[in-house]
Amino acid sequence: MQTHLPNIVKELLDSYRTVGGINNLDGSNLPSKRAVAVLCADLLQLIFPGFLDEKVNHSVELRESTYGRVESFARRLKAEVNKSLRLVKPECPDDEPRRAVLHLLESLPVIREILLSDVEAAFEGDPASVSFDEIILAYPCIEAIAIQRCAHRLYRLKVPLIPRMMTEWAHSRTGIDIHPGAHIGTHFFIDHGTGVVIGETCVIGSHVKLYHGVTLGAKSFQKDDEGRILKGGKRHPDVEDNVTIYPNSTVLGGETVIGENSTIGGNVFLQHSVPANSLVYYEETQLKIVPKRHREPLSVRGGSAVLPGQYVPPKGGVEAWCDWSI
Repeated sequence: MQTHLPNIVKELLDSYRTVGGINNLDGSNLPSKRAVAVLCADLLQLIFPGFLDEKVNHSVELRESTYGRVESFARRLKAEVNKSLRLVKPECPDDEPRRAVLHLLESLPVIREILLSDVEAAFEGDPASVSFDEIILAYPCIEAIAIQRCAHRLYRLKVPLIPRMMTEWAHSRTGIDIHPGAHIGTHFFIDHGTGVVIGETCVIGSHVKLYHGVTLGAKSFQKDDEGRILKGGKRHPDVEDNVTIYPNSTVLGGETVIGENSTIGGNVFLQHSVPANSLVYYEETQLKIVPKRHREPLSVRGGSAVLPGQYVPPKGGVEAWCDWSI
């Protein structure tokens, strides 16, 4: 092993020199992925006090413990935001990351009120739910939505990298991919959740319910004369109030609007708008259900039935083969 290491290191250093675009040598320090992950976990503790702690959070100690958590969170997030902003503005004043952190922290009471409406929507929308406690502790959508609502505040302030790192942390834990740019109203519920994708320019109204596998995505992208994808613009659909979208449906396009009070059935593929109060579904025309036909055992030998598909070794010069017939 040791004899091979010098050559491996040399080839790796050569790669650093020749393969550009994925190096950050002699550049600004990047936000730490591990630090952002810890910050997301701490943020959930601030939002849902007493739910995610390993020890009891007593009310008499709440002011002191909350102050300590907020102070620690603010200091650590400011350091990561500072790294992020200096990537695009090397001379970024120290006051700018401070303002971004304060904006998020001052928004937490409002975010908590909206998240309460999300928990209520989950309780009302899922007959299997038994309590708010169960929803906060066990439903992946609450974690994903909570992080997205916080990341959205930083996204609106044009903080680079960190909002996306936050939502991807939630995505890796829950299977729910919500871009921090998406604007989402109150009483939002994602049932089951796995495989849901919500794009950057989505605008989602209030009292919207999605099931697993739903994609609110973009159509094929426009390109410039050199074949490069044109960035920006409205690329993802709008979903108005009181809409339900059932599993594995796909809605694409920045001009697509799902009108209020509409229901989109399962496995629907949409690239155009739907008026209010619509029901959209595929009518089953090919599905068939027919009874199975079972063959009786062809023979009984020594008290044992010869089952369909079973090979019976020769005995007395006789073989038996049985096969399935549909």
